[in-house]
Amino acid sequence: MDEASVADYITSTFDGVHAVDAWGDTFFFYNPDRTQEDKVYFATIKSSDDEYDNVSGLSRPSVFRLNVGVGKAAYRSLLGREPARPGTDGPADTGHDFTALDQVMPHPVYARAHWICVLSPSAATFETLRPLLAEAYGLAVARYAKLEARGSASTSGEADG
Repeated sequence: MDEASVADYITSTFDGVHAVDAWGDTFFFYNPDRTQEDKVYFATIKSSDDEYDNVSGLSRPSVFRLNVGVGKAAYRSLLGREPARPGTDGPADTGHDFTALDQVMPHPVYARAHWICVLSPSAATFETLRPLLAEAYGLAVARYAKLEARGSASTSGEADG
């Protein structure tokens, strides 16, 4: 699959979601009426390395990284316990090759917050991601409702991709 296909799937499958391009990444926000500021996102597409996150080799042709914020139980069932917080000079120490294509793995920076990622997922791998995207969307809907109940005074505090 390519970036456009992934983005189209996310925005056409989940109600109240729109994409925002920022800093060379695409953020998928849940914001159903769009009268509030965008605060709750559940997936991102990263298409280029930057000085903060450059371990995936995204400068390779047609390589992008889909990042999904799943729940703790889903993360642990896929990947085991969360790694320690990464240091300032590198990614999380998970033992994964963060340049490997088409493999579900911990996010190199935000694994501790239960984010997973896949570089350039194939159609078959994307099928395994569909329920994870649905779970992440459900978490975003619940988080948005909680913010609305508190008067939208704070941000989601979630990691970006």
